[in-house]
Amino acid sequence: MDFRNGRESDNIEDRRGQGRRGLGGGGKIGIGTIVLALVAMYFGIDPSVVLNTAMNDPAPIESAQPRTPAEDAQARFVSMVLADTEDTWRVIFREGGATYREPQLVLYTGATRSACGVGQAQMGPFYCPADSKVYLDLAFFDELHHRFGAPGDFAQAYVIAHEIGHHVQNLLGLSDKVQQARQRVSEREANLLSVRLELQADCLAGIWAHHANRSRGVLEAGDIEEGLAAATAVGDDHIQKRTQGHVVPDSFTHGSAEQRRRWFSIGLQQGKFQSCDTFSVARL
Repeated sequence: MDFRNGRESDNIEDRRGQGRRGLGGGGKIGIGTIVLALVAMYFGIDPSVVLNTAMNDPAPIESAQPRTPAEDAQARFVSMVLADTEDTWRVIFREGGATYREPQLVLYTGATRSACGVGQAQMGPFYCPADSKVYLDLAFFDELHHRFGAPGDFAQAYVIAHEIGHHVQNLLGLSDKVQQARQRVSEREANLLSVRLELQADCLAGIWAHHANRSRGVLEAGDIEEGLAAATAVGDDHIQKRTQGHVVPDSFTHGSAEQRRRWFSIGLQQGKFQSCDTFSVARL
């Protein structure tokens, strides 16, 4: 990605190196962990991931490791991606007669507090609707590269833009509507609603990339392939096959690799919010 003429965001909260003392762990489940598990359910994430992490997490420690130049360069890249999403969504909201309220992005190491409870790096990046913040441990990008096989700066940008997509959904009231609907249906139907919400966030990430490239020419050769590879790598079927050896479609909460790749592509190609209506289409 080419951000040579870009700016850095003022909405970065850098908590890296603050450690995890007092955040829980050591086999105990605090109220913060329970709250975060409920938020995980809100966005279709298996809450057992959060609870098991809390139970198995070793005793909290303070991080004394200095930041490396590579980590700081990565943090600057995250800040520039966030700034670009701000510029893009501000214009889109203004054209729609609304005002875009910018979220904050919290960089942290290992674990951190949020208005949704204690965030754990093992969960991956997440958006907390209670404080309108995205939470990201930069170590996830190494995992995205080496574990998920999705390297590249645009793969990282896709991850950030997806979480910002959840913020857009929150601003528009879509997240609340989905959560209310999930409470009235079966588990299978609730999972499908979560999939539709996640695929829309993928599509919204594509909208950002479409407008950012059209307005500022940020995409370089190979970037689109990196983004599609990342969307594919985090599909529920790929993750389930790697972690449990088999695939259970009814338990999907984010969408298959093909679905995630396709909806990101729709947003990227068309750049229109109307094209991202994953709740009306019969085929995802």
